[in-house]
Amino acid sequence: MLRFSNQPHAPSYYAATLNDTSRHPPLDAAIDVDVCVVGAGLTGLSTALNLAERGYSVAVLEASKVGWAASGRNGGQLIGGFACDMDTFGRFLAPEDVKRIWEMGLETLEIVKDRVTRHQIDCDLTLGYLHAANKPRDVTALRQWRDEAQQRFGYDRFQYVERARMGDYLESSRYLGGLYDPDSGHLHPLNYTLGLARAARAAGVQIFEDSCVTRIRSDTNGHVIQTTSGQVHAKFVALACNTWLGALAPDVSKKIMPVGTYVIATEPLEPARAKALMPAQAAICDSRFALDYFRPSPDHRVLWGGKVSYSTLPPRHLGEAMRRDMLKTFPQLADVKVDYAWGGFVDITMNRAPHFGRIAPTIYFAQGFSGHGVNTTGLAGKLIAEAIDGQASRFDLFGKIRHRDFPGGATLRTPALVLAMAWYRMKDLL
Repeated sequence: MLRFSNQPHAPSYYAATLNDTSRHPPLDAAIDVDVCVVGAGLTGLSTALNLAERGYSVAVLEASKVGWAASGRNGGQLIGGFACDMDTFGRFLAPEDVKRIWEMGLETLEIVKDRVTRHQIDCDLTLGYLHAANKPRDVTALRQWRDEAQQRFGYDRFQYVERARMGDYLESSRYLGGLYDPDSGHLHPLNYTLGLARAARAAGVQIFEDSCVTRIRSDTNGHVIQTTSGQVHAKFVALACNTWLGALAPDVSKKIMPVGTYVIATEPLEPARAKALMPAQAAICDSRFALDYFRPSPDHRVLWGGKVSYSTLPPRHLGEAMRRDMLKTFPQLADVKVDYAWGGFVDITMNRAPHFGRIAPTIYFAQGFSGHGVNTTGLAGKLIAEAIDGQASRFDLFGKIRHRDFPGGATLRTPALVLAMAWYRMKDLL
C-alpha cells in the first residue's frame, strides 16, 4: 500500500521528508520592485537570489507553493552539461562559443555545490554519476564521448567502466559498461529548492505563494504583473514557469512540450543490503531513449524513475508498473515493497537544448531544460541576472540557438509525439 504525505506539495517521498515547512503569504497589495520573477521553482529562485545579491529588489510570484512542480518532484539527478549533444550548439555557434557553452555546462555543477555549501542547504548532496550502457552501440558511444570530451574540450574527468568492474557501482548484470562522472551526482530536489528559497528570503527577496499571475501589462514605465488579489510594478520581468507558462507567453510555450516522468521510492532496506545494491552510492541512468534513472537515498531506499510519457497520462497502477521496471535491473528486490509513487512534467524542446531568451527587451524567460533542470536552472538564473545587470554576452549565446515549435498545435502535438515515442521505444528494443 502506498503512503502519501499530507504536506501542501504533491504527495511524494520528497514531500514526506522535507525539512522546511515555511509558508509564504499570497500577494494582497500593490508593490514596486526592480524585478518580478514568475515561478518559485529552481529557475525562479536562482534568478531571484542572483539578482538580490547584485542589489536588486525582487518579488517572486508563485501560483502554488515553492517547489510545487518539477523542481520538487524530479529524480534528483545532478548531471553536468545539457540534455543535447554539443553538436546541437555547433549548428548555430562558432567553435570558440561552443567551448564557452561547454564550460558553462561544467559551471552548472559548481553553482549547485556552491549554493549548498554557502547557504548550508541540507539536501543530501552526494557526488558520483554513472551513465550505463544497455547495448554494444551504447558502449561505443560512451567511449567516443569520453575521448571527444578530452580531445575537443580538454576534459579528462570521465572514467569508462568496463563490464567486469560494473559491480563497483551496481549489483546487476543488465549493463555492458558505463561512463562515470565524479563531479555530477544527486540530491533531494525539494529540500534543495526550499533551501534556495530560504537563501533568497535572507537576501531580501519577497516570495508570495498562492499568487497566480493572470496578466502582464507593459508600458513606458515598466510592467504591471497582475494576480487575483494584488499587483507588482517592476522594471524587469523574468518568466520561470516552464510547462506552466501557457497564456502568459503562448508563442514561447509552443517551443516546449510537457513530458510526464515518474518516480517510486521503495521501503527502506537493511543498510548492508542497500549498500551492496549500489556500492558507489552514485546516481545511475541508462542509455535508452525511454530511459530509466535511479539512485540510493540516505535512508537506504531505492529511488527509481522512468516511464516517460508523452501522452501526459500516468501509467495505470503506477507503483506496480514502476516496480516491474525496477526488477528488470534488480530482480533481487522482488520481496521489496514500494512506499511512494509520484510523477510530474518536465519541459523538453525539440532539439533538447535549453531555451533562454527575451519576449521584450526587459522580459526574460528560461525554459526547456529537457531533464537537466537540477543543474541547468542554476545557470539560467545566473545568466538572467547578468543580463539584467548589463552583462548579457553569456545569456545571448543561448539566444542564438534556434528553437522550433512542436508540430500539431495544441490539439495534435501530443498524439504526434506519442507516435514518435512508440518509434523510439521500438528502437530501444533493437
